[in-house]
Amino acid sequence: MPESRIAVRADEVGRVLLAGLAFFCLLAAYYVIRPVRDQLAGATGSVALPLFYAGTFIAMLAIAPLFGWLTARLPRRALLAWSYGFFIACLFAFIPLFAQQASIGARTLGIAFFIWVSVFNLFVVSLFWSVMADVFDSEQARRLFPLIGIGGAIGALVGPALTSLLVVRIGVAPLLGVSAALLCAALVLLWRASVSGTLREASDRDGPIGGSMLAGLRAVFTIPFVRDMALLMLLSDGVGTLAYALVADFAKAHYPDAALRTAFYGHLDLAVNLLQILLQVSLTRWMLVRMGYAAGLVVPAAVNVVLLLAVFVFGAVQFGMLGYTVSVVTLMLVVTRGFAYGVTKPAYDGLYTRVNREIRYKGKNFVDTAVWRFGDLGVTSGLNLLRAAGVGFGSIVLMSAAAAGCAGWFGWHAARKTQSDPSDTKSRAVI
Repeated sequence: MPESRIAVRADEVGRVLLAGLAFFCLLAAYYVIRPVRDQLAGATGSVALPLFYAGTFIAMLAIAPLFGWLTARLPRRALLAWSYGFFIACLFAFIPLFAQQASIGARTLGIAFFIWVSVFNLFVVSLFWSVMADVFDSEQARRLFPLIGIGGAIGALVGPALTSLLVVRIGVAPLLGVSAALLCAALVLLWRASVSGTLREASDRDGPIGGSMLAGLRAVFTIPFVRDMALLMLLSDGVGTLAYALVADFAKAHYPDAALRTAFYGHLDLAVNLLQILLQVSLTRWMLVRMGYAAGLVVPAAVNVVLLLAVFVFGAVQFGMLGYTVSVVTLMLVVTRGFAYGVTKPAYDGLYTRVNREIRYKGKNFVDTAVWRFGDLGVTSGLNLLRAAGVGFGSIVLMSAAAAGCAGWFGWHAARKTQSDPSDTKSRAVI
């Protein structure tokens, strides 16, 4: 394939750099406070997790109409300011609460902060990629979204490092101010990226979208493309949640010491981010340009099926690596997450360049937030019910492999619904 087909053009360099830096700051802001959230969740114990997930899902449902109302009435830059500004203000509001953690209680503060961080993470990332789908067209997204995603992967590495470096010097509460500063930087950079250069078409200029405040919810039930994306999200989330649960059981059995478990998970996150970066600079860009978005959704699903079948056959096999005991389950988590972030996500977000702006913002946001958190709640509850009913490990793994295969089919179907002439770089409205 000619190098020119995947090269970054001179007029795109500025926007790509601004977008990559914005995504770096965005994920660094989240990963700085993720350990703060996790230590509170750890203080309350796993018995509170169903309450956390249920609360997060309810919060998402409450926010979705408000976001739809703002999207219908505000131009893009004002929408960014109000949305990101809200989360920045919340971060500063939590600082005095953390200073009073002993009197408030870890459980009460933990529930509130866990729910808020879970909403914050999905919401700001979803809005970021909605703006990217406005700024870049479908052809550009195939070449450039993997590169922009690298900025986020690096931010995911830098955020925890900042927390480890600063928490012993400034304490837990001031870390929220660090996160707020990074989010402010992300907002400014995203503003610049959204107006730098020429937007792809007149209808995508910075103006209110209009429409209904409940358009995102309605789209899931009335628009086939959005329904396919929602089912893709639910099924993919099921595979990821199973991998997380299996690794949690493995870590509990093999690393009884809290420090060893923390180091084990830290190495897993490092491996996932490195694999993501490797995929985004190599396979993903080549595949999306040459084979299209469908390949970016089907190939990871096929990889998940193969990995789950390997777990079914070799799940008990263990071996040493870098001083740690790992298993096929551990490798499955690393590879499934690496492909999810490094291949599936750029293809998934790129598909929204081909639909109208109302779906791009309202439909995408509802799927990325409420539907995703509904999946968390449904999958964890379903796993507990299957185990309580006596369903064995092998049967659960095989059901997950079937879910992974279905996710690939829905991804292919969604990509086919938006398929257009390769020479046509304008977005299409899905009706």
